[in-house]
Amino acid sequence: MSWVTLLSIVTFSFWLVATWVVMRGNRRMRRLATLTAPAPVAWPRVSIVLAARNEGATLGAAVPTMLALDYPHLEVIAGIDRSEDDTGAVLDAIAIRQPRLRVDHIGELPPGWIGKTHALHHGAARATGAWILFTDADIHFSPGALRRAVAYAEAHKIDLLAAVPELHERGFLLGVCVNAFSFSYTVGVQPWRIPDPGSAAHGSVGAFGLVRAAKYREFGGHTPIRLRPDDDVKLGKLFKLRGARCELLHGAGALSVAWYDSVGAMARGLLLPIGIAIFSYILLRSMVVTHWTGGITWRGTHYPLAALKANRL
Repeated sequence: MSWVTLLSIVTFSFWLVATWVVMRGNRRMRRLATLTAPAPVAWPRVSIVLAARNEGATLGAAVPTMLALDYPHLEVIAGIDRSEDDTGAVLDAIAIRQPRLRVDHIGELPPGWIGKTHALHHGAARATGAWILFTDADIHFSPGALRRAVAYAEAHKIDLLAAVPELHERGFLLGVCVNAFSFSYTVGVQPWRIPDPGSAAHGSVGAFGLVRAAKYREFGGHTPIRLRPDDDVKLGKLFKLRGARCELLHGAGALSVAWYDSVGAMARGLLLPIGIAIFSYILLRSMVVTHWTGGITWRGTHYPLAALKANRL
């Protein structure tokens, strides 16, 4: 048997097993759009906290869906992280019409923080809710999404409830790559295992991370993960390590992001290996560039590699 044949067999076997694992695991995950749980005796106050930087072109359509949520006790806190476009002006204009929205303009980044984590930590410090929902500035919500999530979390005594949004893609090749990213994330994180306290599986999602405010503050807020570009995943790990109850849901039908319009899910599925190859190249290039430049440049700010390594969790 030649090495090419052997490699082909191994590769095919890997894809077969990985696909089976993902399909089986996905069936075990609950869906936010269909969650059912009894309403709490009194709906707790929720603070939605988001960070925004140079997102004036997208947040004008997304943030109003947060403010239109069918939830009785709600505030939205937006932290503007040193934006250079009209992000602040767009949010300020919305806030004039929507008293539930508070806008904080952050002009400086303190040492030892990534801009996004600092903006989220800054917003959470001003939150008055018993629950804090961390989200992104481009996420679109269905009206009942938050009510379903809070009722479910309260009924099942969950401390961190996350949900993966439905992705709307633009362009065929981008669709292939996004599909590959989603598949790789699912294989690596195995989100269906997160609720098991005996499993090391952990994670959250930047689009929807609902946490008990008391637990979040008890664990130090974003301070333990202040230099983590993957702050959402590590927030999930922080909660899991402290013994908190966590769960990750499918968010399709309740949450969406105009990430990139679908061209054809079947074709993208058939081209998944190509997407994985491209995605692998992106990861490899990122690794080389990071070591070559001594750090990462994210949202216009350079963060030294040594500082990033010191903030491992």
